[in-house]
Amino acid sequence: MQLKLSYLAYTLVAIAFISLLFGFSQATKPGQHSAGSYWEPVEKAIGKSGTMLPGGVFKVDLTRGDVAVAVGGVRLKPAMATDSWVSFMRMGDEAMMMGYIVLTSEEVGPVQAKLSAEGIDITAIHNTLIGESPRLYDLHIGGRGDPAMLATKVRIALDTARISSAGESPRPERPAPAVGQLDMVMGSEYTLEDGVYLFSIPRAERITVDGMEMPPSMDVATMIRFQPLGDGNVAATGDFLLRPDEVQPVIRALNENGIEVTALHSHMLVEEPRLFMLHFWATGDENRLAKGLRLALNNTNSIPIKAGLAYR
Repeated sequence: MQLKLSYLAYTLVAIAFISLLFGFSQATKPGQHSAGSYWEPVEKAIGKSGTMLPGGVFKVDLTRGDVAVAVGGVRLKPAMATDSWVSFMRMGDEAMMMGYIVLTSEEVGPVQAKLSAEGIDITAIHNTLIGESPRLYDLHIGGRGDPAMLATKVRIALDTARISSAGESPRPERPAPAVGQLDMVMGSEYTLEDGVYLFSIPRAERITVDGMEMPPSMDVATMIRFQPLGDGNVAATGDFLLRPDEVQPVIRALNENGIEVTALHSHMLVEEPRLFMLHFWATGDENRLAKGLRLALNNTNSIPIKAGLAYR
């Protein structure tokens, strides 16, 4: 009888252990929503669900669906012009927060004033496009502390400017056959977001902020977006993440391939190594623009990419 009880006890312990491991792996699976997790208070405070990303990054998408943006007659999808977000990483008992909010000219003053009053750091304010309507600015933010409190302060600032929706999450769309070869030209895999083809290309070196390593999922990567326009044409925009010595070679490569540089600035204040963001815009033949952007990428210390081969 004692032997049977011991066997039963060991069996129950084993089942419980396996269940715990399975539950942990499910809770931390990249891309899965965080309901019931450490980050649930953040979701409640900011009023939107978030997603776990690789590297321990918890991201809340704040892409705005309430602002219609056009450049030169091209109506841009939200993922091309009004994508906004705030992300968190655990730092012991606290969290580091980074992100940015896309704002109209009228919204910049009230939002930055409220964020500053709430103790949230303003790390950059800049344009990303030229000639867009309405005029838009990216307001980059940062902070450290209790994540729910940080999220509450961001929500207060958004409410100040009456950005109530700060966007519904974009609905996924099926890939358009017209840009089916983009990954072959870029040498990288894309993700489809709101009908926009997004390439996220990490840098090869270690990047830190306040001594803490930043994973690419914290938006520490080169981001290139293509929006199909029909007949083999696309609109292309995004930003290159560059060391100072890479800036001029990339500008030359883009200009030589008919791609306009629209902004050059920093997004962070205390990163190592020093990095700059170079934004661009172009419309035209998808393969021509993709090749031009690939040539520009070849001047950067990005994670190796191979022509004709995708990488994960």
